[in-house]
Amino acid sequence: MIEARYLEIDGALGFVEIVTPDHLDAEALPAVLCIHTAGQSGVQWRHVSRDLADRGYRVIVPDLPGHGRSEPAPSGPVTSIVDYGDWLCGVLDALEIERPYVIGCSIGGKLTLELATRPERPLSGAIAMEAEAGPGRVNVNGLRRELEDVAGPARAERTYLGTRASVGRSVPDGKAHLIALMHKREDPEISSSDLIGWGTHDVRDRLNQVTAPLHVVAGRDDPWIDVDEIARVAELANETTPGRARFTVLDGIGHYPMEEIDDFAGLVDTWINELQRSVVAEEVVL
Repeated sequence: MIEARYLEIDGALGFVEIVTPDHLDAEALPAVLCIHTAGQSGVQWRHVSRDLADRGYRVIVPDLPGHGRSEPAPSGPVTSIVDYGDWLCGVLDALEIERPYVIGCSIGGKLTLELATRPERPLSGAIAMEAEAGPGRVNVNGLRRELEDVAGPARAERTYLGTRASVGRSVPDGKAHLIALMHKREDPEISSSDLIGWGTHDVRDRLNQVTAPLHVVAGRDDPWIDVDEIARVAELANETTPGRARFTVLDGIGHYPMEEIDDFAGLVDTWINELQRSVVAEEVVL
């Protein structure tokens, strides 16, 4: 079952898609919050959300403020991952969801790390994809300048070509073309603001506060991240609690695993089950 809802969060309407299996009590299912990439929307999860629901999850897919079908934030485009994190907490509060699993990619991965390091809001587990714990590699000053001139006619084509360059080598050409066509519809002002958040967010000093088992994921072909830095996220999280975090490299995959990988929902289901076993192991140790 697919339910589309508008929630009033911080003075504006935010769009959320909730996907659950038919004929099951949705309230009793584990909730999975899926977060999209910079400038995009929950449409990136359109295949995964339905397949995950069929595997027994309540899947929550929001459009961040100013993205997709959500109204813009009253204060204008958001440039802070922390502010987006506060907004997502508002979504969870409105839906009365506690301790969800969270999975996000790119700025969604940074948001996953942000939510996973808030002791006051513990999670059941977190899967952060394509996101380093420190500031992302972008020219923040250049992005701020670009916000003053976002109407350039070549922007959509730059987005298309940049997306094609960010997809992994194992992805068939037709699928890569579709991913890039979907992405070129983004709002330049919103995506540039998102990338400022990407380039300024840093949770390295908070990774010792991770509230739940953490899985960090890197596509080997992703030009936006340093694979070694992703591995370092797990290392830092494990310094305080050994075994708290794990790291996976996806060969042949780029910046958008949920769009590039066939049956990605099956992979996520496997990862969530591993996170659940981590919790059981911790309880046994205690």
